Amino acid sequence: MTRMTTASGIPVADNQNSLSAGPRGPLLLQDFHLIEKLQHFNRERIPERVVHAKGSGAYGTFTVTHDIRHFTTAKLFGAIGKQTETFLRFSTVGGEKGSADTERDPRGFALRFYTEEGNWDLVGNNTPVFFIKDPIKFPDFIHTQKRLPDSNLKSANMMFDFWSRAPESLHQVTILFSDRGTPDGYRHMDGFGSHTYSLINDAGERVYVKWHFKTRQGIRNLSSAVATRIAGTDPDHAQRDLFDAIAAGDFPQWDVKVQVATPQQLADWEARTGWNPFDLTKVWPHGDFPLQPVGVLELNRNPLNYHAEVEQAAFSPANVVPGMGYSPDKMLQGRLFAYHDAQLYRVGTNHQHLPVNAPRCPFHNQQRDGTMAINNGGAAPNYATIDAVGKGGTGMGHGEQELPLEGGAGRFDFRGQEDDYTQPGNLFRLMTDEAKQKLCDNLAGPLSQVTDEILERQLRQFDKADPGYGRGVRASLKRLGRNVD
Repeated sequence: MTRMTTASGIPVADNQNSLSAGPRGPLLLQDFHLIEKLQHFNRERIPERVVHAKGSGAYGTFTVTHDIRHFTTAKLFGAIGKQTETFLRFSTVGGEKGSADTERDPRGFALRFYTEEGNWDLVGNNTPVFFIKDPIKFPDFIHTQKRLPDSNLKSANMMFDFWSRAPESLHQVTILFSDRGTPDGYRHMDGFGSHTYSLINDAGERVYVKWHFKTRQGIRNLSSAVATRIAGTDPDHAQRDLFDAIAAGDFPQWDVKVQVATPQQLADWEARTGWNPFDLTKVWPHGDFPLQPVGVLELNRNPLNYHAEVEQAAFSPANVVPGMGYSPDKMLQGRLFAYHDAQLYRVGTNHQHLPVNAPRCPFHNQQRDGTMAINNGGAAPNYATIDAVGKGGTGMGHGEQELPLEGGAGRFDFRGQEDDYTQPGNLFRLMTDEAKQKLCDNLAGPLSQVTDEILERQLRQFDKADPGYGRGVRASLKRLGRNVD
């Protein structure tokens, strides 16, 4: 096999694991292979988004219903009843801009809060987990969901070759091939921040959080057959449903809730379960970390111009306001770089100047010139003086205390050493018999098209999650005429 190199011909030491400070991260900017890989991936399409290409958007409000100021100093969580303007973009993930809204796919749930302290972007999906836990594999994964380089066709063989070699993907695969993989429009699904984030209070104390948005319209999914039929009769089904509902005054709403844990609580939970709390392929069980109410999100205004307000909307999870922070989640760490970099390429150097992206509060910096310099700073200086001499440590900024790191820098591969099967097995065991049958039937369709080697590898993954899972998929495959042992 030809050895992999960077674009400059330098041999790649490890294409499986990002360079991190200790086994849990965070990641290091010196990992040029990761940076080059993500930068090239972000520039593969012109001008369509590489992922989340087809989407719908609407403006709305977030209203505080419960006081969480003991967790955070963020001003948008002020007195009960306080409202903040929002913009939410829904999307499919793998399909092109002209693809059908009802394809089997996760759904993007990208939410912007226009706060008085700047924009907060919470960029998630309609699922609480994802397929991978390290961003160095993201370009590879997305390529398997796109098209073959020779025929330009999508390939079940390619998808399951990746998934069958990545046991951490099984949790999300189980969700994707249930009816949750084909939601009935955007109003009838939940949203999740998915990653673990931080909240910081006025004492500088940090808690880790996961954000949940529970639809008030009720969960409604489509069967595989109905989703396929709608794809042929109304491929813009979700766009039409959202736009028409808001235009008619039927404003969709979501209850905003949060799971909260102190660093010590997460350490104790990990010691008990063996699960890394910052692993994006895992959930925090509600029995261990119950949902706490925060507020209500309502969408109540359609955009006036799709291109200007939806297509040019540019989100980044790096956008957090004072009183918030990140976590050692490796996928989040990669997205902190990749999203902003993608917007610089896709929309332009000054994409934050566009109305849908501009903060509603005043902003000042030394960024000047470039394309679309709508607000170019006038005659204000284009440099900042140095005035921090003798101030000592300043933490992470915004009153946030230093985030302790541990371990030597290296590439750490835990595949085969972590439990990637219990949580998808638990999900399977929670399903009704009818839901299990649908899951197995939905999986059998594409699996009937893959090679024997890939099929056997994927079936072993199902068996490890739950023996009934593997038996069910085998039975569905036999009904399709595919012989399996």
